[in-house]
Amino acid sequence: MRIKLYTHLSSHLCIISLLFLVRNFVVGDKIFNRYDFPPTFVFGAGTSAYQVEGAAYEDGRKESIFDHYAHSTGLGGGEVAAGGYYKYKEDVQLMAETTLAAYRFSISWSRLIPDGSGPVNPKGLEYYNNLINELVSHGIQPQVTLMHLDVPMALEEKYGGFLNQTIVEDFTAYADVCFREFGDRVKHWTTINEANIFSMGGYDVGNSPPGRCSTSPANLTCAEGDSTTEPYIVTHNVLLAHASVFNLYKNKYKGKQHGIVGFSLYAFDFIPYRNITEDENAAQRSFDFFMGWYMDPLVYGDYPKIMRSNVGKRLPTFTKNQSNLVKGSFDFIGLNYYTLALVIDSILPDEPRDYLTDMQGTWMYYNNTSPLGGSALPVVPWGLQEVLAYFKKVYNNPPIYIQENGQVTSSETGVNDPSRIDYLQCFIGGLLDSVRFVNFIQIFM
Repeated sequence: MRIKLYTHLSSHLCIISLLFLVRNFVVGDKIFNRYDFPPTFVFGAGTSAYQVEGAAYEDGRKESIFDHYAHSTGLGGGEVAAGGYYKYKEDVQLMAETTLAAYRFSISWSRLIPDGSGPVNPKGLEYYNNLINELVSHGIQPQVTLMHLDVPMALEEKYGGFLNQTIVEDFTAYADVCFREFGDRVKHWTTINEANIFSMGGYDVGNSPPGRCSTSPANLTCAEGDSTTEPYIVTHNVLLAHASVFNLYKNKYKGKQHGIVGFSLYAFDFIPYRNITEDENAAQRSFDFFMGWYMDPLVYGDYPKIMRSNVGKRLPTFTKNQSNLVKGSFDFIGLNYYTLALVIDSILPDEPRDYLTDMQGTWMYYNNTSPLGGSALPVVPWGLQEVLAYFKKVYNNPPIYIQENGQVTSSETGVNDPSRIDYLQCFIGGLLDSVRFVNFIQIFM
């Protein structure tokens, strides 16, 4: 049964609940199980539309930037993926058998509204209604992400997608359709998945959709882009779009649907490579540039001071109304955490600079002397604990959903993968300590 689940669903759909059904876990001298967590704490799993649905050009769905990026870089495509578009009933049955309490999935914007704006696709609406109904009928809480690296290609070609503030209106209209059609059953909404990866990977490094860059730190050759300005423009528009959607839900739907709307970031624990002031400052800059880039506006209404200093006029400015709109525009923060990074101080070079050189730091995996990009992630659960403690101290202890966690291993390990079992076991144990002593954490996926 477990093999069938891994065949049909993304590897991100980790069978977390199985960990607690039949045994206690020991981490160091600590023994824990499911009942050590609060009764309201939710264990679930998650996927994204492009990575699991397939049927990329069927039943009215049109191309997204993820389709375009995958095909243009020779990385394949989403025509088949994990077949979730046709196998959703079987997949939900398997989720139920593993006692998952929640399932987070993303809606393909270009399946629901193929051109990004305008008419709703009846077949897309039918599919997501069917999936949500199937989940609810099995007692599984549906949690929806509105955008996971898959802006409709029609909007990218029309005005540049998130490079243009017009996206705020179109994204809000798309969210309005989702809230109206699904909000009677969906109570947990994430606007944008890993927004910092979307901005950095898609518009500076060029290694994720839409694959734009000019001076890629990964030595990629992008067809177009400007790494000196585009990451900052995109982040600004992402924040405005998110805040617009949050306030739409708050003002129009929350009173009758009683749901919540959050925001998702990829998180590292940044620690200094050497015990010297320069590396300590570089680690703090990494926190500010990578997570504060979004969290400071969401909590305080503006970007971190170090970003204003290092980026200068290339960093957009919020109007007073925009700042007030963005500030406080979340009910929870979703964190996707896998490992930590060591940071070495670097010199701030002359212009032109990109986002990563503005940061003045070189990242390396913990226990690895090579730059980020190794094939395995070390088991360091205290890194997640430090990130959670950082969010409590700096951002007033917001409600946290751990929306992704796991370990990359070689495909040859198959189902016999004790490394990933140890990884999840240690991280869940570390998470329990944070729940008890540190943070307002409600979900692990």
